[in-house]
Amino acid sequence: MSSYKQEFIQFMIESDVLKFGDFTLKSGRKSPFFMNAGAYVTGSQLMKLGEYYAQAIHEAYGDDFDVLFGPAYKGIPLSVATTIAFSKLYGKEIRYCSNRKEEKDHGDAGILLGSKIKDGDRVVIIEDVTTSGKSMEETVPIVKAQGDVKILGLMVSLNRMERGKGEKSALEEIKDLYGFETNAIVSMADVVETLYNKEVNGKVLIDDELKARIDAYYEEYGAK
Repeated sequence: MSSYKQEFIQFMIESDVLKFGDFTLKSGRKSPFFMNAGAYVTGSQLMKLGEYYAQAIHEAYGDDFDVLFGPAYKGIPLSVATTIAFSKLYGKEIRYCSNRKEEKDHGDAGILLGSKIKDGDRVVIIEDVTTSGKSMEETVPIVKAQGDVKILGLMVSLNRMERGKGEKSALEEIKDLYGFETNAIVSMADVVETLYNKEVNGKVLIDDELKARIDAYYEEYGAK
């Protein structure tokens, strides 16, 4: 595993983004872990977050793309922070674009924020996490409606590795449905490998008991 991936896992813990305990997800599933990207709130956190995303995107897609699209709402700061980081780390000016939930009919009118998307643009979509792929049902048509564009892929921060609507993971379902690559900075397998019976700031976060609960969760909900 790349060192930046291990650093990212610790960064999620230190930022109180990745938590362990008892959580009820929107799907109704009872999960022993939960990720909330809304907990990234400070300047230094967003700067680091953008750099981790930029490294993962560069590793997966290179720098031969034009636009980073972040779906509203959490994708907006992600796309902004990552385009800044991409310029800093790789010297490549990527444009950011996001959508509004409600189309604006005056001033800077339309459905988009940031850069417009035009014919010939190559687009990477950025999100925090996806468990069902529902957001792509809204996002892909918005991007495609802007012209003759190519979506290279999707990057999320954490692959939860659980079933989406069928037996495959949400990321695999998105790949099959839309035909573009899907990637994550880290997976839950990476998280467990990094944290199991290892101390973080003097505390073991994934001990034998929690590891057994995570294993049981994947026995029931894990992707095939």
